[in-house]
Amino acid sequence: MNKLLILCVDDEREVLDSVLQDLSIFEDDFIIEGSESVTEAKHVIAEYHAQSVPLALILCDHIMPEQTGISFLIELSDDPRAATCRKILLTGQAGLEDTVEAINHASLDFYIAKPWQGDTLRAAIKQQLTEYVIAHDNNLLPWVQILDSEALLNAMAQKRTQFGE
Repeated sequence: MNKLLILCVDDEREVLDSVLQDLSIFEDDFIIEGSESVTEAKHVIAEYHAQSVPLALILCDHIMPEQTGISFLIELSDDPRAATCRKILLTGQAGLEDTVEAINHASLDFYIAKPWQGDTLRAAIKQQLTEYVIAHDNNLLPWVQILDSEALLNAMAQKRTQFGE
């Protein structure tokens, strides 16, 4: 089981720290990084890509000083290092037009409104990571104890059926 990267991007340090605290239950099995800007996030992605650590999930705020979260997620959809990662928008300020743009152009996988509940955030992260692992890892068994075991076991059974095992 290879380590995977979860990247959280929010320009407000208190919010970022709160998100990272909520995700601390995933620290044993994932690399969790926080970035206070899009520029910093791009450096983190490049650094881990150079170490062959895939970006599995990005959780991104929308309203940030240098670039909106949605435009960053759209950019990531065209970046081979990050195109397949699961994308979650965490914001209280994206309007309907922005959200539709994110869904249509950034392959947005999930939307969480601020303020969020820790349990809701963790459940969404677990679901998105499960979907990522099913799509990108050939050995799902090690993930059964960590992520959505029912979904993983069903995916394993389906793969066996597809390959006639």
